[in-house]
Amino acid sequence: MSSSFTLPSFFPAPPGKERPDLLVIAGEHSGDQHVAVAVRDLSERDPGLTIAAMGGPALRETNATFLCDLTESSVVGVFEVVRHFGYFRELFARTLDWVETWRPKNICFVDNPGFNLRLAEALYRRGLSRKAGGDIQLLYYISPQVWAWKKNRRFKMARHLDALAVIFPFETESYADTDLPVSFVGHPFLSEAYDPFVRYDSEGSILLLPGSRRIAVGRILPILLRGVCELFKERPGETATIITPDETIRAVVEREAAKWPELADKLELVDKADRVTGKAVLTSSGTMSLSCALAGVPGAIVYRANVLTFWLGKMLITIPYLGIANLLLNKPMYPEFLQDRATPANLVGELKECLDSAERRESTRRDAARLRELLSAPGTETIGRWLARRIREADDICNPPGRGRRRDDN
Repeated sequence: MSSSFTLPSFFPAPPGKERPDLLVIAGEHSGDQHVAVAVRDLSERDPGLTIAAMGGPALRETNATFLCDLTESSVVGVFEVVRHFGYFRELFARTLDWVETWRPKNICFVDNPGFNLRLAEALYRRGLSRKAGGDIQLLYYISPQVWAWKKNRRFKMARHLDALAVIFPFETESYADTDLPVSFVGHPFLSEAYDPFVRYDSEGSILLLPGSRRIAVGRILPILLRGVCELFKERPGETATIITPDETIRAVVEREAAKWPELADKLELVDKADRVTGKAVLTSSGTMSLSCALAGVPGAIVYRANVLTFWLGKMLITIPYLGIANLLLNKPMYPEFLQDRATPANLVGELKECLDSAERRESTRRDAARLRELLSAPGTETIGRWLARRIREADDICNPPGRGRRRDDN
């Protein structure tokens, strides 16, 4: 089956064509942004490290040797993966070949379990990973939500991985019945390095966040635009802001927005790097929805997937909510309008309540405070320190005292 994604023409060799100290693999925008902060921290701690990266725009801006952009082809759902099966098969094969050729001493997988856990298993089967008798340490940052679904994945992870860093304080308990070393490193949204891209302001705009995956944005954005179009007929003084994570998604948004000339003077497109204020939000269910929830912006989650993917998910997944904030609070802080419930009438009604109801705004403020409380437990160490420690410990095993060391640890 053909794919609209284009494979990178080549994967560069590491600097000096030497065995890299670390390979970072991040397939989604949120993971790309979070781990890029850690890579910069790690490079400052040890400038002599050689780092390669597969990821997105944020990792591209670090000093790592950038191999390819994985975020451009990020998809969710069985049938979406099947549609692009040939692409993902070839991408997986090229990645595995690169690892086998250059043998990075450490690999840090970031979220994206569909690709990363499969790659960890392949490295185990080929005898390349430490758990299989090889010399590549496999690390993982940002755990799959085993506390919500596919709980048995934790046993396979413990078999293949050397260590895991989690971002929710309660996640360490999810692996208590395994021998996998798990460290809580703090949630990136509450770290000193995080600069929130959105803040609540009663005079701000209505925020539209269709997500960071090209296919999903193509499905969700038209629904959001229909909703605000109906609202603006009643309230012509309102405006909307669409936040885009990169140039690829911005191009998709621009093509869709061009179909709505009546919204031309009502819509503003901004990059995620910009800071925006919002009085209400309609958002997809991804990481950006949690950022808006923490900021106390009232709103709702809107999502539409491939019909077969959605119904297969309902049969296999029993979690009560799709949104991260809703799952953490075990309540619908952001009401969820999924599939056929994502209608203009429903979205208009929800936006009116967000804009007009003082009770709704106060409820959102309380929920945001509770979220911050849940996530504010101090981590045992930062993700940068965790990576530095794991790399140093692996180096100690490979170079015990008396055999010489690759670098000075002081």
